[in-house]
Amino acid sequence: MSEKLQQHWQRSPLAQRWQVLPSRDRLALLVLGLFLLLVLFYLALWQPAQRHAQAARAAFEEQRALYAYLQSRAPQLRGRDLQPRASLDPERLQGLVTATAAEQGVVIERLDAEGYGAVQVNLQPVAFAQLLRWIETLEGQGVRVEEAGLDRAEENRVMARLSLRAGE
Repeated sequence: MSEKLQQHWQRSPLAQRWQVLPSRDRLALLVLGLFLLLVLFYLALWQPAQRHAQAARAAFEEQRALYAYLQSRAPQLRGRDLQPRASLDPERLQGLVTATAAEQGVVIERLDAEGYGAVQVNLQPVAFAQLLRWIETLEGQGVRVEEAGLDRAEENRVMARLSLRAGE
């Protein structure tokens, strides 16, 4: 089998041209071919792998920061039931939701009233940690989250649908 391939190669026009070239030109073509092979390896394999690794490191660091944030808030949440909750006038709920969203950098896509003292909020994609801070701010002012639906939008961002009600 290898003999047939070798004979076929020797009869090909490319092999005949190769044989006619001076040894210096052959060496230059070999070096050029090796260089092109290395460039292709770098562009097709190494560079994308490095980009993916860098993105994974960034996602890991963001998740680590979120975990640290949640761990730092855990003692506050454990004692939360013992603290009296702020009460909120149901008529002020929509204004409070929009004002705190603007303060926290959360963009409201849609806000619908759901009866007296309740609203349905759809948010544009937001960082999960930022969403948690906003919800914590709302709860501190007497707003209760009755339902929450989260969909992954992009890397480390979520689209949220929340049902909020003025506290007790």
